[in-house]
Amino acid sequence: MLLALALLLLAVACDKRDAPNKTPERTAAPFTNYIETGDLKEIRKHGVIRFVNLTGPDQELLPREGIVTLRSIDLANKLAAKLKLEPIWLQAETPRQALEMVQSGQADVAAYTLTDTPARRELVDFTVPLMQTRQKLVTSKDGPDISDPAQLKNAELIAQAGSIYVDTAKRMLAEYPQANLSILQPKVYEDRDALMDLIEEKPNRVAILDDYIAENLSSYREDVRIGADVSPRENIAWAVRKNAQLLLTTTDNFLTKNLVKAPTNQIVDWQSIKKSGVIRFLTYNRPSVYYLWKGVLMGFDYDLAKAFADQHDLQLQVVVVPFDESLIDWLKAGKGDFAGALKNITQERIDQGIAFTTSYRETPEQVVSNRQHPEIKQIQDLAGRTLTLRAYSPFIATARALKNSGIDVTVEIAPPEMSIAEIINKIADGELDATIIDRDDILMAASLQPELLPGTLVSDPRRQGWMLMPQNQKLLKKLDKFIVDYRKSVHYEKKIAAYFEPNKWFTQSVQARVVPGKDLSPYDTLVKSQSLAYNFDWRLVVAQMWQESNFNPKAISPVGAQGLMQIMPATGEEMGFPPPLFEPDRNIQAGVKYLHWVRDRFEPTLPAVEKLWFTLASYNAGYGHLLDARRLAKQLGLNPDVWFGNVEVAMLKLSEPQYFTNARYGYVRGAEPVQYVRKISRLYRAYTDVASSEPSMLLRFFPNAPAPVESPRAR
Repeated sequence: MLLALALLLLAVACDKRDAPNKTPERTAAPFTNYIETGDLKEIRKHGVIRFVNLTGPDQELLPREGIVTLRSIDLANKLAAKLKLEPIWLQAETPRQALEMVQSGQADVAAYTLTDTPARRELVDFTVPLMQTRQKLVTSKDGPDISDPAQLKNAELIAQAGSIYVDTAKRMLAEYPQANLSILQPKVYEDRDALMDLIEEKPNRVAILDDYIAENLSSYREDVRIGADVSPRENIAWAVRKNAQLLLTTTDNFLTKNLVKAPTNQIVDWQSIKKSGVIRFLTYNRPSVYYLWKGVLMGFDYDLAKAFADQHDLQLQVVVVPFDESLIDWLKAGKGDFAGALKNITQERIDQGIAFTTSYRETPEQVVSNRQHPEIKQIQDLAGRTLTLRAYSPFIATARALKNSGIDVTVEIAPPEMSIAEIINKIADGELDATIIDRDDILMAASLQPELLPGTLVSDPRRQGWMLMPQNQKLLKKLDKFIVDYRKSVHYEKKIAAYFEPNKWFTQSVQARVVPGKDLSPYDTLVKSQSLAYNFDWRLVVAQMWQESNFNPKAISPVGAQGLMQIMPATGEEMGFPPPLFEPDRNIQAGVKYLHWVRDRFEPTLPAVEKLWFTLASYNAGYGHLLDARRLAKQLGLNPDVWFGNVEVAMLKLSEPQYFTNARYGYVRGAEPVQYVRKISRLYRAYTDVASSEPSMLLRFFPNAPAPVESPRAR
């Protein structure tokens, strides 16, 4: 199922935006750190509690089984809400530095997956364990034999700097002095793909990693081999200052209550769910359902499931089902408590032994074709046309019913490995004639791919709902009540607008002449000042501003991105500009600073102009998805250092399951960043033609960028 979120013009945010206990947003000056070595009583005097980890407040990471970083962030924010304190997130480079920040009073809690060791207990106190783990040897597919550490010869051990892995590596060197082992200590925490790149640089490299990290890597990469244990089972916990007994006890009590594990692979009732504090939601990683964008976990099903969990003070555990496996099978196997992926309520599915909630959404089925072909305005226009349907989809029955009614239409079933996203892309490219999908998805796909032409409706609105086991009647009643109440709320209308209606700022195409010598926008002076400070061409920033907000300083997206540069409140906080961000000066400062921060994450050797396009794509889609696209481009034989015609091609393919299931950050609606960069690059060229008093040094670097379009009128 295809969906393009027009509202995805946002920066890094968090899925906690709808949490009922959210701390009020600050409007004071940017946070300035301080030294506090006291207990909880002294911490309360500051009105904030400072958490430190290795990622900051948000991590562009699609949670897969075994990933616990985001769970720590979620729990820490809930702890802050319980204490009625504002959470402030600080970032350390290594676990050692995080512990030292807590010890010295620069942070209050190290909310990270830290190994509890006697040596570290000399510095800090540890909470109750979040989990247990063993350290393992990990290498590439072509790496050395890692089945037994005693067999390693001439290996270079990768042990991340400041971690417990360094101690393990040193112990191995001492235990096997004849093995000629050496140690490399990089700082690549959380960037596991960068770690794998390091491993693959040399055939003798072997990393030391906790088992849950190793298993996560192998869940989406086929070039990972996991070997022998090199440590006993160890506790993973948070850390607090010594002599902060009240803080430690309060945190322990909170974690004990919230870390009770949900039952595994068994069907449980509502009472058991409430007792565990966790509800398991089965879904797919795909558009409109559940995916990552700019570090934000989103999707219509996900947002509703999260709202339900929050309403009942439950932690939502998302279980991502492989796209080629059945939600119903996983539900019946007890791997989740309820399941959702915008599933039509059908008797065929009910006959498989599951129950549906009341409907939370209704949408008809619609034909979509290529604009270069005759329009399919009515059902009779299907005569002589070919419909290619996704294998096993409910649209097959609709197409066959049309054919059986006497319409001379050819019905073809795509190979099982071909996703609906790939079918849509092939229609846009003219390789396929037409298909049938839900109207919601066609509406958004056509707003991004102008080659697509929505056609006739071919069904009444289909009811969609969540699935669960029939014996779980109390959960069914709770879900039904939630849906009925939620559909009456303003929150529901916002979700519909966010996920199923083209965003007015994104799809609006206002083309008018810009008078040479006149201002490009009402904010040229502000943009020039900030662009100069961060070495950007001010005309590029103005072009981006138009794309983001149409120069509307009061613009706000359905998920809360604010102002001219559409900054998410959390991103503004990180950049030192707490919300609200509707004041043009502060919004532009935050936006350009964030643009600079994104650009600074790319390697210095990347060509300047390619870095610019990568920066724009990352601003729109998220840095993690850009990394996935570059990696995929290399696998496809394209140039991972060139955007146009190379990485943008790979970005488009990341909407197809055969590619995004092997990507660290999962699904991305690739047409969005591709169109985003193209539109801004074209508008930028147009702006340089009319604002030539300050010559651009960039134009001579991108002669192959898309040609300019007529510029929008400055307001």
